[in-house]
Amino acid sequence: MKTRPNIIFILSDDQGHWAMNCAGNNELITPNLNNLAATGILFDNFFCTSPVCSPARASILTGKIPSQHGVHDWIRKGNIKDINGDYGYQGKDRPIDYLANLALYTEILADNGYNCGLSGKWHLGDSGRPRFGHRYWYSHAFGGSSYYNYQVFENGELKTKTKYLTEEFTDKALDFLDMQKGCEEPFYLGVHYTAPHSPWEKEEHPAEIWALYDDCEFNSVPNLPPHPWDNGMIYAFTPKKRRETLQGYFTAITAMDKQIGRIIDKLEEMNIREETIIIFTADNGMNMGHHGIFGKGNGTFPMNMYDSAIKVPFIISAPSKVEQGVINSNMHSHYDIFPTLIDYLQLEVAETNNRFDTDVIVDLPGKSFAGVLNGKDYGSNGHVVIFDEYGPVRMIRTQKYKYVHRYPYGPHEFYNLEKDPSEDINLIYNEDYINEINNMRRDLVEWFKKWVNHECDGANLAVTGSGQVDVVTSENGGRLAFCQNYVQKHDLNISQDDFKKLHSQSLDQYKLDGNS
Repeated sequence: MKTRPNIIFILSDDQGHWAMNCAGNNELITPNLNNLAATGILFDNFFCTSPVCSPARASILTGKIPSQHGVHDWIRKGNIKDINGDYGYQGKDRPIDYLANLALYTEILADNGYNCGLSGKWHLGDSGRPRFGHRYWYSHAFGGSSYYNYQVFENGELKTKTKYLTEEFTDKALDFLDMQKGCEEPFYLGVHYTAPHSPWEKEEHPAEIWALYDDCEFNSVPNLPPHPWDNGMIYAFTPKKRRETLQGYFTAITAMDKQIGRIIDKLEEMNIREETIIIFTADNGMNMGHHGIFGKGNGTFPMNMYDSAIKVPFIISAPSKVEQGVINSNMHSHYDIFPTLIDYLQLEVAETNNRFDTDVIVDLPGKSFAGVLNGKDYGSNGHVVIFDEYGPVRMIRTQKYKYVHRYPYGPHEFYNLEKDPSEDINLIYNEDYINEINNMRRDLVEWFKKWVNHECDGANLAVTGSGQVDVVTSENGGRLAFCQNYVQKHDLNISQDDFKKLHSQSLDQYKLDGNS
């Protein structure tokens, strides 16, 4: 008899909280996500830690903020060993283990008897090598690709596959589950889909699911003029292109939902559904026309922190272990996953090959919400504030207000979310809110001062949203770890040299005193 529950952690790619039927989108077809919500807890105020994939994924696994673990942008370089020349946008490459010196919760699970497996997207460097407690490793070679022509690592070998990618990852997840038959130890399985990330063209997705949206009007998604900071994508959107893009996005979600149904069916077939916790979330949100943007945090320059980019789905389903059909409206963050798993599963954190010790639990900004899972009413876990960062862009959010600060040059934003939930009216210069703005500014600085690793401080780094190419170290000054061509590419009114100088300034030079 297993003493602890099995865990399946399903992670989607670029899916906003708004993009689920069970969250109120009546145009989306997601019966299996609805099933998970009905047999568990739907969190409707859950946030990512950074509105782009790699830093968000690193924060989920380590429990740390980007300015602690040093992954501040999507990983452009460091995924694979370049043996055959140029791999598309990745260019010539070598494997980089971006999380080499960090403790991941999968290691703690493995030390406590869990058999850990991964099927899907890794995108945290060195994609082909199983580690961090994983015995089973089937990973995408990069961070994105065609759904019908892509490269994966299988048993350490780089292979090209053509089966629909979402189905392929599910097949391998089911293979892992078959391996668990007769095993006494519990398992942890990460199923990391690339869906609903682009591409969204019709030929990239199953025709029968695409057809489900032939008559959809897509009224659930705003149709707005381009945002002033739009990165250029929306300008090419004719009404026909907009429709095709949304149909592809919706199709990718429904196709993923279908595969999630296969996982649920497998658990029931194995008679282990009752002893398995299923967690579903996304790495970050996604603007699909919201605010006049098609993209996530780097859909604009400077990068954005709109709720549509940072608010993510989060469902925990375990019919025999948590309440069913509950909607939790307390504010939570991906930072909280690590401590919640440790707390809820009562895991021991012991020294492992000198990689980490009990300080790994103390040195985390998140807080456990295990009480929610145990049916107790302390789900707010002291959280009345959510923090996010994307390089030099930082955000503090309460239930009522949001403040966004951009180091070192602005522009800054402030929203009254009660009166303006769509974040249409920037009140940063409204004198009626000066006290609230200054208080949130102060709290933002104090929180990051407490948790930041100054060597990896995003406020000082030249993160532009166009990718990370190396680890952040004192040797390279941090700035060389990021792509610098974005400023020139978009003909911004700032020279490349001035851009570097701005980002090389120390945090102390730009104290948030109301005049910055």
